[in-house]
Amino acid sequence: MLDRINIPLVSKDTKLFGLIGYPLSHSFSKQYFEAKFEREGLKDYQFENFPIRSISELSDILQQYNSLLKGIAVTIPYKQQVLDYIDSTTAIPAELAACNCIKISDGKLLGYNTDWIGFEKSFTPILQTYHKKALVLGTGGAAKAVCYVLKRLNISYTLVSRKNQNDHSVSYNDLTERIIKEHTIIINTTPKGMYPDIDEYPLIPYENITSAHYLYDLVYNPIKSRFLKKGEERGAVIKNGADMLLLQAEENWKIWNS
Repeated sequence: MLDRINIPLVSKDTKLFGLIGYPLSHSFSKQYFEAKFEREGLKDYQFENFPIRSISELSDILQQYNSLLKGIAVTIPYKQQVLDYIDSTTAIPAELAACNCIKISDGKLLGYNTDWIGFEKSFTPILQTYHKKALVLGTGGAAKAVCYVLKRLNISYTLVSRKNQNDHSVSYNDLTERIIKEHTIIINTTPKGMYPDIDEYPLIPYENITSAHYLYDLVYNPIKSRFLKKGEERGAVIKNGADMLLLQAEENWKIWNS
């Protein structure tokens, strides 16, 4: 059971929003929304981090702050597990099966996925016509959002995981020079290299990366992960997930206040 969290509320009329995940030391959400509330003069609005070790602890948070909580953002590793707690998932495209945004209305938890919107808007500006095939590193909830966008853009993709899972995936050990050169987009959806483990990176053959490659990392802390640095050393175009974070945060905000 979650240790009771005593949050000092800004007022008796506080509208509370929060983030669940574990760990949350990497997250910019609290800082982002606090700055937003101050900038927009929202004096009764408050954002808090809830670093829960098990998704079952969500029930404790809801019970403790039932009438105050208006919306919850969801991050790793709970984007898929949280679906068991959602009252309505009709707003989540069936292919995604992951939730990163919850609106609380009349005691009901309404699930949304704004990751794909943030990723699409962040990813496409650098895209070139020769970027036709992608490798997606990881198979979690974030990977599903990425794959959903790639389908929308008619970009074929192959999932990369520790074990070969099906005909549409390969293992890291299967990655050859031919595969890397054919797939000029490589997207990291894993937490590898995320603060505080900044020296880690996905184990792919970086020596086969060229200036035709586009490396995108959903990790945004640090700003330039080892994955991106190693791609940049080979001349690849690189981008981190900072824009995606901001874009999906604003989408969350629209949903919470709709």
